[in-house]
Amino acid sequence: MTSLLHTGVAASRRSSSTEEAVAPHHDLGLLVLRLVLGFLLIGHGTQKLFGWFGGGGIEGTGQFFEVSGFPAARTLALVAGLTETLGGLGLALGLLTPLAGAAVFGTMLNAMAVNWAGGFFMMDQDGGIELDVLVAAGAAALALAGPGRFAADRFLPVLRAHRTAYGIAALVLGAVTAAVVLLVRN
Repeated sequence: MTSLLHTGVAASRRSSSTEEAVAPHHDLGLLVLRLVLGFLLIGHGTQKLFGWFGGGGIEGTGQFFEVSGFPAARTLALVAGLTETLGGLGLALGLLTPLAGAAVFGTMLNAMAVNWAGGFFMMDQDGGIELDVLVAAGAAALALAGPGRFAADRFLPVLRAHRTAYGIAALVLGAVTAAVVLLVRN
């Protein structure tokens, strides 16, 4: 029995050393995902806020939101732009990652609702939700998995040791917030 226990402990030690050897690859993969999603969302948010990169700014985005049935369209354009920009920045930096992922997730749920009529794949200018689904899934994955070791969260005592429960709670918050916004839509 003691020999079985020692064998189990030795196997556990080998397993943890193997995980440590693999961890840098895992962390690099999370870093790539965070940077790509984060910077794409920063760009998308600044299109709404400032009209950069061919965007409509607050006025143009507000008009689109009004046509899409959202009340207080200019205010929601500002909120959407800030959410995408700050959520993207949070993801890129790995800062408050569960909340940043949830903000992006909730925003993409609203985008899916708006683009739903265009089908799943974008065939023309009528929309399509495939990219919204991809961004939402990436943001949810980061909220659940955490940012990895190369992240600002490593310096925050509460988030230093990522907990899946933080990600789940944040995603529920993002989904509830998205549902509230969709409920007020005409």
